[in-house]
Amino acid sequence: MTQDFARLVRLRDDLKSWALDHAFPLWWKVGADQVEGGFFEKIDLDGTPVEAPRRARVQPRQIYSYAAAGLLGWDGPWKQALTHGLDFYLSKYRRPDGFIRTLVASDGTPLDDKVDLYDQAFGLFGLAMAAQVLPERTDLPVLAVALRGKLQAVLKHPVAGFEESVPRTLPLLSNPHMHLFEASLAWVEAGGAFDADGGWRALADEIAGLALAKFIDPVGGGLREYYDGDWNPAAGLQGRIIEPGHQFEWAWLLLRWGKLAGRDDAITAALRMIEIGDGPGVDPVRGVAIFALLDDMSVHDDVARLWAQTERIKAGVLAAVVTGDPRWWSTAAAGAEGLVKYFDTPVKGLWRDKLRADGTFVDEAAPASSFYHIVCAILELDRAVTATQ
Repeated sequence: MTQDFARLVRLRDDLKSWALDHAFPLWWKVGADQVEGGFFEKIDLDGTPVEAPRRARVQPRQIYSYAAAGLLGWDGPWKQALTHGLDFYLSKYRRPDGFIRTLVASDGTPLDDKVDLYDQAFGLFGLAMAAQVLPERTDLPVLAVALRGKLQAVLKHPVAGFEESVPRTLPLLSNPHMHLFEASLAWVEAGGAFDADGGWRALADEIAGLALAKFIDPVGGGLREYYDGDWNPAAGLQGRIIEPGHQFEWAWLLLRWGKLAGRDDAITAALRMIEIGDGPGVDPVRGVAIFALLDDMSVHDDVARLWAQTERIKAGVLAAVVTGDPRWWSTAAAGAEGLVKYFDTPVKGLWRDKLRADGTFVDEAAPASSFYHIVCAILELDRAVTATQ
């Protein structure tokens, strides 16, 4: 056992205890709206929920988090929490045409009926996790396939991937494709009848192909965020932006897909993206991944968001597992050490979100949107450590 792996085992134990003993209980007891249903968007650092309109992308993240709570061994009411979120989500966010609306009030009244590709992706992802842990809910795979069909019928890009809207709005974005990729792989890896028609595997293959052909810079190896209508980098500064957190996140997905598809080129591309995220993407003083670089690897935005640290963990552990190279445990351990900095809050189970260049955190409520990132990283870390020990 290497020193890095031993360090990672201790960090896994600490993170898992934090989640099971503090975060899962708090976000169910305080973070769930027991009157109107669903989950609050934020909890203030004093431990009180913050009332605000509820975005479609947050509810399925909480559904995922409580499905994962069961897998991590939380002895609390994870199934009740999951069903609580699922009932609110399916009853309040589904438009009559089957798409997911963007925003509702706390009582579920529609506030924004817009179809956002990112929101559809998270809907598919949340349904995938819920379907795996609630096999009796045979309606969930059916709903997901119907939503996938709507995306392909209405938002399909003529070359590959999807438009942001119809009629077209620019720039096109890689980020929602990343989450569609994540959702597709979740359905594929669930196995059995969940991908009986091969539609989820086909979608995963298409997005992986688009990433390898268009999203990833063939020279530097970084994956960009913004594109024109033909999947070329957007003009100007926008087209040069590379987010270290997304290098890790895409790498984690491409490692999974590369192993599944037998594609060494995807694994090579993924490892290069981890090197970018772990090199110029990390501030050595704070020991954390920053928000954005430019394509020449210069710093564009030095604020360090919590979610990027979780993706560093996931990429590192999977790179170590897939390649058998123990040096990647160091990446995962560094990510975990960066993440725990964000958990120093007055109420245990909450977190900070933004770490400034001067080492101070922005004073703001803990966003529910981060919980999925944290839980996913702990689950990935726990599985990797357990399989390797």
